[in-house]
Amino acid sequence: MSSTTKTNARVKTTIQDVAELAGVSKMTVSRVLNNDEKVSDKTRTKVQKAASQLNYRPNISARRLASSKSYFIGLLYENPSEGGYVSQFMLSALKSCRKRGYHLVVDECDGTQDEKLKITRDLVEETRVDGVILLPPFCNNIEILNELKSLNVPYIRVSPDIELGLSPFVCMDDYQAAYDMTNLLIAKGHTDIGFIIGHPEVGASRLRYQGFLDAMRSKKLPVPPEHIEQGMFSYKSGLIAAKSLLERVNKPTAIFASNDDMAAAVVSVGNSLGLNVPADLSVVGYDDTPLATTIWPHITTVKQPIAAMAETSISLLTSGKVDKLDQTSLSELRHVLDFEIKERDSVEIN
Repeated sequence: MSSTTKTNARVKTTIQDVAELAGVSKMTVSRVLNNDEKVSDKTRTKVQKAASQLNYRPNISARRLASSKSYFIGLLYENPSEGGYVSQFMLSALKSCRKRGYHLVVDECDGTQDEKLKITRDLVEETRVDGVILLPPFCNNIEILNELKSLNVPYIRVSPDIELGLSPFVCMDDYQAAYDMTNLLIAKGHTDIGFIIGHPEVGASRLRYQGFLDAMRSKKLPVPPEHIEQGMFSYKSGLIAAKSLLERVNKPTAIFASNDDMAAAVVSVGNSLGLNVPADLSVVGYDDTPLATTIWPHITTVKQPIAAMAETSISLLTSGKVDKLDQTSLSELRHVLDFEIKERDSVEIN
């Protein structure tokens, strides 16, 4: 081999290199990489900085052989119609896993209940995941929860609304967010407000609808049945619901859609019917996915902390706190994250 070839050869960084740069032992580096809580924050920062400087990537096969962990986290979902939410959560979870030296394994669970159970079992038995994240509405599937318990796999539920005492979960206050958003429309002078409900199997849909109803009732405003339409969190279902609401003689002056996909559909239907948004029709959504600022006008929406929910889920599963669950510690593993209302161009004073 020529000297030029040797010079250009890529030298693989080792755990020893990281240890020497950080001024610690190889064992300490290993503990940091395995998220050992006994390591001090100062030491952890030194090791992480050294690993970043050296562009060190731990060998996952070697790590699996050296411990009982697989360094895989599973993510299961069953509602592809809400693509913006799922993809945003997935990308945030991927980044969080990569930061911790883990890999994310994503699977869509559709079909019959037996097929969903099989997909879940296959994920656990074939991939040996260290934990599983369950997105809505999968998070409310009691048979799946029982299956994961029987397989002795830690799991985190995202935004469940039933059997909250069963497991750790991460969520936001969907009821309060919808209540506050409805009050914003009322404060802008809107009293005839339409509402598009989300997927009927998703718990957050019920909470958002209830928040809307209670906000209207608190101001003694009527909610006629013809101002309520059922959606499925998809753009297509939003088109159907919006058309039904806006082709009525007594149409609402504002529409609150339960997610941004359906809100974008409302804007489209409004434009097709010659309505100017927001001059003739105010529109608000939910989630603050990229779509909310891709279309014009930009949609006023509830910013759901999707990235923070993904980060918290991964953090809990990789910390080891969920592995040995008991009732005394369960309260520490329930996280209700903050939301924010993002006021943009799709709402105008009535």
